[in-house]
Amino acid sequence: MAAIKLLCWNMEWMNDLFDSNGNFHPDNHKPQHSPDTTVKTRREHLAGVINDISPDVVVVVEGPNTTNELKLFFDTDVTGTWQAFLQPTSGSSQCIGCAVRTDTGKFDNANPLQPFDTSPEPAFDPFEMENEGDGIIEKYKFERLPLYAQINAAGNKAFRVMGLHLKSKGIFDAYEWSKWWSVADANRKKILAQTSQVRQKFLDEYLSAAATKNIPLIVCGDINDGPGMDASEKRLLGSGIERLMGNIWRPQFCMGNALFDTLSVNDQKNLNFEKIHTTTFKDPIFNNVWHREWIDHILYSLNKPGWAVNAKVHQTMSDGKKIWEKFKHASDHIPISVEINL
Repeated sequence: MAAIKLLCWNMEWMNDLFDSNGNFHPDNHKPQHSPDTTVKTRREHLAGVINDISPDVVVVVEGPNTTNELKLFFDTDVTGTWQAFLQPTSGSSQCIGCAVRTDTGKFDNANPLQPFDTSPEPAFDPFEMENEGDGIIEKYKFERLPLYAQINAAGNKAFRVMGLHLKSKGIFDAYEWSKWWSVADANRKKILAQTSQVRQKFLDEYLSAAATKNIPLIVCGDINDGPGMDASEKRLLGSGIERLMGNIWRPQFCMGNALFDTLSVNDQKNLNFEKIHTTTFKDPIFNNVWHREWIDHILYSLNKPGWAVNAKVHQTMSDGKKIWEKFKHASDHIPISVEINL
């Protein structure tokens, strides 16, 4: 069968597009978090990116508040016929959702998208963890429950997807230096705790249990953490994305990183990640210097050789124009994709 293109994208405050009744705001309405544009323009730019990339599956980070709102956007603005699901989180917005295009013949006609509600899943309940080896037990929670669903392809083939949006590490206010480090370390401790919880309480079990270990799994989303060890990670002796990918002492349960696979042999050997970034922002402290960060990831299980390939960061649209020039009001994140061969 033809490859399935899975797109993962933080679509930045999609719930700004909808009113309290779940309908679109008027075209000229100013989105709360993007007052320099309109709802009409944001809808056109978001849909424009998706239509240009033409994915079969979209994992939406910072989605709206309900499944009906997510489906309304895809039904109204995006080419094709779609089935959608949004994982609600009590008391939270910017939830995570998934949409599957059903008019291409690539999916099971009766049940292309089979979501699993993660709200009763114990792994994603508030939890306690000793995070620094200091004997102090700290309390953590997931601000947004993970998305978890099975995608049923044509020909009785299937894979599963988990969508994540973890604690932001961004600090956008100026603090006295010691206070800045305190906030930075606290943010990173939470990312480490959340990635440890997902890995130990969900992924290790998924990748070892008889019922799931042979079902290919994608874990993707805005992890808010880059590869390797930056200053805060060195202070805490831990990297969130590496913890999520797995423990080298249990290599059979590790996951590959689809964007890392696209680097040259030399860059992989030297762990040079400079060619990959999925968002940019101005530093509020150091004269608004622009930073380029790789914080959006697509991980894949290693239980099926060569099934997740040709990953891409979509900086350039099909007409050669840069995404931030052609669709500058779409999002502050760059979409990423991978091709799935079952």
